[in-house]
Amino acid sequence: MHRINQTEKSVDKIEETTFAAIGMKENDLEEMIRSDIQMLEGEEVSLLVIGKQVRNERKGRSDLTAIDANGNIVLIEIKRDRQDIEQRNEPFEFQAIRYAASYATIKTKDELVQTVYAPYLEKYGDHAQKGELTYAEWGHRILDDFLAKNEAGVRFNEKQRIILAASDYDDLTLSSVAWLSQNGVDLSCYTLTPYLIGEEAYMHVDKLIPSIEYDDYYINLDRPAGTAPRTARDKPALKRRSLPKIDKLLAWGAVKAGDVIEAKDKPDKAVLLENGNVEAGGEEMSLQVWLKNLYGWSSIQTYVFAIHQASGKSLSAIRRDYMERDLDLGSE
Repeated sequence: MHRINQTEKSVDKIEETTFAAIGMKENDLEEMIRSDIQMLEGEEVSLLVIGKQVRNERKGRSDLTAIDANGNIVLIEIKRDRQDIEQRNEPFEFQAIRYAASYATIKTKDELVQTVYAPYLEKYGDHAQKGELTYAEWGHRILDDFLAKNEAGVRFNEKQRIILAASDYDDLTLSSVAWLSQNGVDLSCYTLTPYLIGEEAYMHVDKLIPSIEYDDYYINLDRPAGTAPRTARDKPALKRRSLPKIDKLLAWGAVKAGDVIEAKDKPDKAVLLENGNVEAGGEEMSLQVWLKNLYGWSSIQTYVFAIHQASGKSLSAIRRDYMERDLDLGSE
């Protein structure tokens, strides 16, 4: 759950609400996601946000633009509530595809920096890090570092990814997205559900598509008479499939409190604590926050970039070893 606002009051009652009801506009939601993109993709993905409200030649504006660990441009389109989707003349998913198609024309990193990233840094970058560099030079430095450390190699924008995020979806959108995703379009669909706990607002994020059962979203050619259309809220909840986290590694004994964790390709170190956080520079924080602060990216593959000093392995490799061992034991 992600906190939207905070007051001094706190009660146990949890009520689902809408973004409109708590006074959040689409731009507020967009800014919240921009500042913490990891709430969508989690700890297993590296993303660098490089653009907001980027205008194309046809005067369309894409909400957020990012680049992933493979050097592919990621388009993130956000709608507040279902009503915002249904009121559009153009379907939500088709709008995103049209914007993604415009990004497919970008062939070089220099073009991306000049047209998208440099203007973004001028408005949203931490200018204390810029020094005497131009915005373009600064953008190139950050982008090159991101791609190099994520081992993207020479790959750049070989394909485009699309992420849709909204509190609810209509049947037509889910049906189209499921079909596109199953047929090779790299398109993900997330629900953003706001809750009130007393006077504090929180948001739960869940991944709908890609899912295990695409058929759950397809619309039949003809429904039996008298059958009400199914909505996203009527279907069984599909939870995001996730890999074990640091708490599980501690429980397995794969790592232990007091172990030193190094940041990949950096001299920085932290000490692992019993609760799964780390202590670095006299401060306690999560592994994710520690690494994001070090690298300065919007999202980071936490378990890939956290290196267990004693073994020399990444936490991702340690986790994989233990999971494979459990599978081997289970097959005996």
